[in-house]
Parts: sequence; structure tokens; C-alpha cells
Amino acid sequence: MLDLKWIRENPEAFDAAMARRGLPPQAAALLLVDASKRQFQTEMQEIQARRNAAAKEIGKAKASGANTEPLIQEVSVLKNASQNLETQERELQAKLDKYLAILPNILSDDVPEGASEEDNIELRRVGTVPVFDFVPKEHYELGEALGMMDFETAAKISGSRFVITSGQIARLERALAAFMVDVHTLEKGYLEVSPPVLVRGHTLFGTGQLPKFEEDLYKSGEDHYMIPTAEVPLTNLVRDSILEESELPKRFTAHTLCFRSEAGSAGKDTAGMLRQHQFAKVEMVSITTPQQSDDEHERMTACAEDILKRLELPYRVVVLCSGDTGFGARKTYDIEVWLPGQNAYREISSCSTCGDFQARRMKARYRPEGEKGTQFVHTLNGSGLAVGRTLIAVMENYQQADGSIRIPDALVPYMGGVAQISKQEQ
Repeated sequence: MLDLKWIRENPEAFDAAMARRGLPPQAAALLLVDASKRQFQTEMQEIQARRNAAAKEIGKAKASGANTEPLIQEVSVLKNASQNLETQERELQAKLDKYLAILPNILSDDVPEGASEEDNIELRRVGTVPVFDFVPKEHYELGEALGMMDFETAAKISGSRFVITSGQIARLERALAAFMVDVHTLEKGYLEVSPPVLVRGHTLFGTGQLPKFEEDLYKSGEDHYMIPTAEVPLTNLVRDSILEESELPKRFTAHTLCFRSEAGSAGKDTAGMLRQHQFAKVEMVSITTPQQSDDEHERMTACAEDILKRLELPYRVVVLCSGDTGFGARKTYDIEVWLPGQNAYREISSCSTCGDFQARRMKARYRPEGEKGTQFVHTLNGSGLAVGRTLIAVMENYQQADGSIRIPDALVPYMGGVAQISKQEQ
């Protein structure tokens, strides 16, 4: 959520920031509601002051034996007027809150201009794209031929965009998640958390998924939703709290299932397990001071990259342009892994810095050292990594001519010493 005081003081800068998001000017309409609400508040304060004065006058009139009826009638009229103003003020506050809730975050100054993903800027490429002496297959072709990846039965059970993995591919998926969590916790300073995957609506509001993206969520009951990412519960660990500066940064990681309706992806990536309704992901979340957040963004991205380096998977890093940056982010780096079966780089991680946008929604603050007042924390999140997409990348980059899959050296200990997946190993 944006700072309303800043918008009041900088309406032109606010409109320019919204224009970078492809939105029309917002300040005039927003500040009109705000001005009306503040006017009602002023009138309520004036009425309350008169009520207080009238109450004192009634006391004096009673003491002197004077007629108090006119004053009592005035207080009654003032009370009704105050109640009416209070009702209108609440309605305007609700309108203002609703308006602010759907406004996107303000982009960092260094986010490149652009309309879509075509305008994202590549920062670096790491690793060597493999060269095969055969036509490389896509992951689902490999998995089905091995008898360890079943989309047909999954569709019978759950519908489209689900998969059943089994045997050594299921074990490989589990090994990947364990490897990622171990690296992040044992070497990178993240605290492992096992959070709920079912959360209430206010939790999703805190991280910005509600109200704007409700159609992308799976709802359970009146006010519970399945998480689309562990960013949601991990970031909310600090909601409604005041931290000491010495506690920051806080770093959390979690391996969870995630659930997305993929409402806007009809006809996109329908083959295989690249875009599923249910998938596993290892998430990273950082809570920092404003001064730490830019460095933490670079650090978090490097942590995600290190997983790919250890798995020896080629990838590239791009910075998202203004038209492709997500609703709650100030700046985002996407890491895209090379998939030989598609002959393309595909996203495997997004690392975003959100500034105080989520913190305002969650009322998450910290107390700077030596100061009495508080400030909002900064929040960051990133995939470290999407487990299913990493499984795809390993299968496609490590495939061999006979359809078997070699295991990356870093994963062999997690596979109980198994160095290759072949059909006969089911």
C-alpha cells in the first residue's frame, strides 16, 4: 500500500509513477476522496468542541438555577450531526482504503521502461548451453518414456495441469527440494520455516494478492485460501509487530506446495508440468531496513543463482521492465534456466524487492537504533527455486541419447548414490 501523505505532497510525482505502470492519472480522484474525508473529520472535531463547551455551560446553568433546556436541545442536535458525519467519514475511509488497496507499488528509478517481457533487459548469462548429438526431448517425453511421469492418470484424478511423478523422478524432485533448503539454511543464513499452506484473507491482503488477484487463488470456506507461494505466510511472520533494528535483516526459507488457478494462462504451456495448478517451491523472504534492502536484493538473487551454479544448469538473469514488473514489486530480477527441449530460456525464479509496500499493509515496523519512533520495514521475496521447473531443467539438460537422465554431482548424495535414472530402475 502506498503512503497517502506522500501522495498528498507529491501528486505529480505519483501520477508520473502510475504512468510508468501504464495507468492514467490517479491523484485528482484519490485526493478528492481524501479531502472530503478530512473535511468531515474537521467538522466532527468542531462539533465535539462545541458539545464539550455546551456540557460545561449546562453545569453552570444548573448551578445558577438558569434554564438548561436550550442547551440540552443543542447538545442533542450536535450529537445527531456528529453521528451522521461519523457515518459519512467511515464510508469515505472505506472508499479510500479500497482505492489504495488496488494501486500498484511505485517502481524503482532504475527499472527500465518497457511495455512487456519483450522489453526486459538481459544482465548476464552463466554456464554453457549443452550441445547434443541427438534431438533433445522435452521433460514430459522423457518422463513418460521412463514410466515415471503420468499426466493421463493425474487428469483422471484431478483434471488438467496436474502430474503424478513416481520412482526415481519422484525421488529426484524430493532431492532437489532438500538440496535447496540445505544450501539456504546451512550456508546462506536463512531460517527454515514450515508454515501453513492455508491462510486467511487478511494474510493475502498483507502481501498484495488480495483484492486484486483473487481469481488466481483457490478459496476454501468463507475466508481461507491455499497459498500461491510461501512468500505469503513467511512475510506475514512479522505482521502487526515492531522489531528492533538489531534484529534485521531476518531471512526465512520454506519448502511448500503452492496452488494457482492460472486463470490468465488458458492455452499456455498446457503440455508437461511447466505450469501446474499445484507445484512445489522453495521460497526465500527477507525483512530489512530501508538502507539494507537494495543490497539484500542482490544477495537474494545470488543465493538463487548459486543453486543453479551447483547443479551446473545454464541460465540468464534479466531485469524486468516497467510494464512487466509485478503489482507489489519495486524491482524484479528474473532468473531463466535453459531448457534444451524447448530451445529457450524459461523463468525459474523471480527475486523482488517491495520496499515498504507490503509492510504498510501488514503494519510491520522496526525501531531504528537510538530513536523512539518507528519506521516500516522493507520486504523482499524470491524463489530459491521453483522445484518442479528445476526438475524439468535437470531432466532436459542431463538427458542422454538412450532416454536416461544423468544426476548432477551435487544431487548424488541426496539420491542415495544413484547417478543415473534409467527405465529399468523403476
